[in-house]
Amino acid sequence: MTVLDTRLSPRPARQARTRHYVMCPPTHFAVEYAINPWMDASVPVDAERATVQWDVLRHAYLALGHRVDLVSPAPGQPDMVFAANGGLTVGGRTYGAKFRHPERQAEAAAFTAFLRDAGHDVVDPAHTNEGEGDFLVLGSMILAGTGFRTSLEAHVEAAEVLDRPVVSLELVDPRFYHLDTALAVLDDGTGDAPADIAYFPGAFSPHSRRTLRDLFPDALIVSELDALVLGLNAVSDGLHVVLPSAAIELAGALRDRGYAPVPVDLGELLKSGGSVKCCTMELHA
Repeated sequence: MTVLDTRLSPRPARQARTRHYVMCPPTHFAVEYAINPWMDASVPVDAERATVQWDVLRHAYLALGHRVDLVSPAPGQPDMVFAANGGLTVGGRTYGAKFRHPERQAEAAAFTAFLRDAGHDVVDPAHTNEGEGDFLVLGSMILAGTGFRTSLEAHVEAAEVLDRPVVSLELVDPRFYHLDTALAVLDDGTGDAPADIAYFPGAFSPHSRRTLRDLFPDALIVSELDALVLGLNAVSDGLHVVLPSAAIELAGALRDRGYAPVPVDLGELLKSGGSVKCCTMELHA
């Protein structure tokens, strides 16, 4: 058994809540450069298959009753399909993205324009951050990753812009370059059930592991095996957890915990180091 359930309290009833997502079609998706350990420009990408896989994900959200808005893909931006990185929106206000790598920097303006057109108050960032790639929202706090793509200064800036407490977590394994590759929010704690997360401890510094243990003593601890298929790059509505189909043991642990796993195959997008959550920006109420 490689997935350990450390839950200490009785299992609560799980309840779904309708969500509002933003996605970007993989029209220009390709692996043309390498900015994380998953990317290899010599490995071919099946663009047609990537589009089919992405569309299955979109229809999974629609079938669950969620709203999905689409951003128009920009030519020359192959990673724009990873919409989660385009900003962080809470309560109608958005903390904009400022990408670390030059290859992705033009994406920020495209997502900012989309969100402003949709009526959101977007604050342009002064510090490097990659949106929901490194910021995960719970009802009482925002968990924020640093170490590879998002600066600690951005954590402070996000807290000021969104008026929410931010908890900083240090990532130390380059395979898990964004927080959303190493930790998943299963329940944000805004309903009757307490906040609930799953994470892979090996992605974090010792200090951050202690922080997570203190904040979430009942968290679902995920194996390296499931983490390495980006099983934690998942999206939950509080009941249904949409996750990579290769994370088989994690799916079983989620069922035992009262969730309903919804497996999808995003194998082509994994070639760029992204999966379900990477493709999904959530506009948090």
